[in-house]
Amino acid sequence: MSNTAAAQAPVANRGAITACVILAVIMQALDTTIANVALPYIQGSVSASADQINWVLTSYIVAAAIMTPPSAFLAARFGRKRVLMTAIAGFVSASVLCGLAQSLPQIVGFRLLQGFFGASLVPLSQGILLDIYTPEERGSAMALFGVSVMVGPVLGPVIGGWLTDNISWRWVFYINVPIGALAFGGILVFVTETKANAQAKLDWFGFGMMSLFIAALQLFLDRGEQLDWFSSGEIVVEALVAASAFYLLLVHTLTAEKSFVNPRLFLDRNFAVCMLFIFVVGVTYLASLALMTPYLQTLMGYPVITAGIVMGPRGIGTMLCMFIVGRLIGKVDTRFLLLLGLGLTAWAMYDMTGWTPDVSQWTIVSVGFIQGAGLGFLFVPLTTMAFSTLPAEMRGDGTGLYNLSRNIGSSVGISVVSALIVENTQVNHENISAYVTPFNHAFQQQAAQGLSPLSEAGRAALNELVTLQSTIIAYMDDFKLLMLMSIVVMPLVFLLRKPGASSAPADHAAVME
Repeated sequence: MSNTAAAQAPVANRGAITACVILAVIMQALDTTIANVALPYIQGSVSASADQINWVLTSYIVAAAIMTPPSAFLAARFGRKRVLMTAIAGFVSASVLCGLAQSLPQIVGFRLLQGFFGASLVPLSQGILLDIYTPEERGSAMALFGVSVMVGPVLGPVIGGWLTDNISWRWVFYINVPIGALAFGGILVFVTETKANAQAKLDWFGFGMMSLFIAALQLFLDRGEQLDWFSSGEIVVEALVAASAFYLLLVHTLTAEKSFVNPRLFLDRNFAVCMLFIFVVGVTYLASLALMTPYLQTLMGYPVITAGIVMGPRGIGTMLCMFIVGRLIGKVDTRFLLLLGLGLTAWAMYDMTGWTPDVSQWTIVSVGFIQGAGLGFLFVPLTTMAFSTLPAEMRGDGTGLYNLSRNIGSSVGISVVSALIVENTQVNHENISAYVTPFNHAFQQQAAQGLSPLSEAGRAALNELVTLQSTIIAYMDDFKLLMLMSIVVMPLVFLLRKPGASSAPADHAAVME
């Protein structure tokens, strides 16, 4: 997307252009986490169940996943500046609509729209930065770009918590209006339009099948637990649609002259293995964030601002370790850095399997920091390995597919862990209740403390206590699942070919988004 010739010439207002596109990136990055801490409040406002409210997260991620790969085509066909301004305007408008939403279908629909427009903000902003800086300056520009991407995980929970606590949860969306207005105005004034190519083409059939597969799969996962899976006709239809769309996409990819997904990408062993790695990273990081919000606010009774503050250090750990890794790349075997990142992630999840609502704030902060540090040791090395052996002409397609894998991992992970929380809580409640009888001698000692199953008040108190314990165990099981996923992929590191010292592709930092 970058133009080498343009990068050599002096660019007027380069500082202003940089500030504007960085604002656009920060706005999009904030929305990946800022709504997390507000979810319990949104849930109450739109009368949603615990598993339904996560659609607010997954709808945004799915829309962004679908629309990220065709971003390059849209920029080539209509001009990069025009597409970027449309994306900012659409993103801000959708944000306002999210803030105005009065029902679950409304906010989910508007979040889909928000993800649809927001998908192209990061890759197009990165393309502009690559164009206005010389090859010698691009390392510093991409470092700034990477920091702006990571501002979201750091500030999102804190800002979201403060806005929800002091104003309203609706302001986690309204805050995009001033940021978007500044970015839109600056890009309108300072950025030069690229030449539109009327001959640019997109494989519409491949794109359509991929979109249908992702959408049907997400509906299947989001609605499955609620409708008792394959006992529901709707779930059967969604499973058949997802399977059929995937089959048609696969056949089309292998037989078409120029398909939406380039099959030659998967002949590169490093890229194929890293696709699996980034999928797991998407699952473990964002799924654990989705679990932490109800854990802190519902089980532990944290105020929303406190929940946001204790979640913030995750992003700080990621940012600090990304700077460290940037200096280690080329000096230390990249595969060792990946193992370290997976190990830190697995250890953090292992520690969380032992949490109860009495866990200290320091433990939450320190373990969150370690998990974030693990992510920092994964992002840049994965980027390096994924693109180090890929031919230059295939890197554009590879970047879009790489981001797609991470986004699908995030949405699938959130859906799966949310469904498991609901299902395992019910199973655990049934198992524990089997021991809560007046004939259990070990239990009789508790009856004197107002927990007698022979009285109505006692049964109500018992049910509340059993539900609490069942939910805690369900969270432990989810954290254990995420830990095992991090451990299971570790041996795949040894399938990666060691890249050369100079192979860190700075031009592909967008995959960190």
